Amino acid sequence: MIKKQISISLAALILAAASSCITIKTNGHEPATAASRSTSAALSPDQLIAGGKLFTAVWMQKSAEYKALCLQAFQLADLRLTQILTYQKPMRPLAIVTDIDETFLDNSPYAIHQALQGKDFDPASWNEWVNQASADTIPGAFSFFHHAAAQGVTVFYVTNRDQAGRAATLKNLRKFNFPNADDQHLLTMAATSSKQARRDSISEHYTIALLLGDNLTDFSALFDNHPTAAERTSAVLNHKEAFGKKFIVLPNPNYGDWENALYQYKHLSPAQKAAAFKKAGKSY
Repeated sequence: MIKKQISISLAALILAAASSCITIKTNGHEPATAASRSTSAALSPDQLIAGGKLFTAVWMQKSAEYKALCLQAFQLADLRLTQILTYQKPMRPLAIVTDIDETFLDNSPYAIHQALQGKDFDPASWNEWVNQASADTIPGAFSFFHHAAAQGVTVFYVTNRDQAGRAATLKNLRKFNFPNADDQHLLTMAATSSKQARRDSISEHYTIALLLGDNLTDFSALFDNHPTAAERTSAVLNHKEAFGKKFIVLPNPNYGDWENALYQYKHLSPAQKAAAFKKAGKSY
């Protein structure tokens, strides 16, 4: 388990290091690096959030530990699927239900693109990124899903990408030849972000062997309806037997309902987000 502690001094070091190593050209001029700026200037709220997401996204791209965690998750999923195929005799065909983003497609380039501009997620830039259909795969994903399909298991992609990004999403899946990459097996967001109704529709015809995701709402309606951080933790502990058995969690330090819970699921300004992180972090 990776413990995340929020520290203003750590964020300052992250931002300073990132700024000194990365140069962005603007209108033909190179901006000053962190070394040439006043070291006494306080971090702005924009810098605190964007700098933190730059750190986590680069960790996802460059950390061997991140890749090991992903491989571990998919190898566990493969082990569980083998056990189910060997020892269980379900009445209905088997299916795997998986999220897409940060579960098997890597959107860290989008996060870095935004962070280098001092920005967080926004729908317009996200849609632009999705339409490029250029997200790469997460380590272990391709081989797991293909092995599952070879065993006769159907894969359903249940995502909160919206209908507007449907064609580009299918293009991205087909680019890597993922199994069942078609309209029937891609369930995008419609009236609600909750995935329960979509999971229920799959359960009418299939036995869901495994669910894969990076956010707890990918697994159960228990995590819908905006639970607090404490309520989310309590629900996980109360259903701990499902994790690693039916629920396979992929690491995502960059975003998710863990972050939204800190904001009480409100649309906050950068200053308010920064204040929420400062308040939530445990120091000494």
